[in-house]
Amino acid sequence: MTLAVILGPALFTLLQTSIYRGIKAGILIASGIIISDLTIVALSYFGVTQLLMNNGNHIFLGFASGIILIAFGLVTYKRRACGFGNTNGMQEKTPAASTFLLKGFFLNIANPFIWVFWISLMVGISANYEQESPAILTFFAGALFAVFATDTAKVMIASRIKHFLTVNLMVWINRVVGVVLCGFGAVLIIRVCISL
Repeated sequence: MTLAVILGPALFTLLQTSIYRGIKAGILIASGIIISDLTIVALSYFGVTQLLMNNGNHIFLGFASGIILIAFGLVTYKRRACGFGNTNGMQEKTPAASTFLLKGFFLNIANPFIWVFWISLMVGISANYEQESPAILTFFAGALFAVFATDTAKVMIASRIKHFLTVNLMVWINRVVGVVLCGFGAVLIIRVCISL
């Protein structure tokens, strides 16, 4: 439930995609997000994150994540609001399902807070259950299900307000989400630079 209310790049993209592309695209973004969460949980469980989070790799991953967020932000900022009454004979090509899936995956996995959240939770739960694998796996299965369920609810709500939007409003939504993503990326890169 903590992840359900956190304002991060993946959340903004999830809502914007659901409004702009509809329920199917939103569910694909949510699926990408949950796959990235599952990946981090698995890496945490098997201890691989210790290798990823050492000083040298941490700096590289920080820069790479920041660049990914800024790139997504710039693309989103420049996106036109086709399909919202802006019909000058233009048809916008719908991206493949894999595009939405990968977008959700990379935007979520590029957020260092998500790593800290899941790793900290893994440490706490593992200590509490004293390495009892079935109990640990049950807990994280429930947590991941809750994340996916709340993301799906957000998709449903966001897609329903699409009918109340205008072309100009959609352009501004794209711009705001683009700026937010670029902001997250810039902050991440600045933090890495400060830690050098």
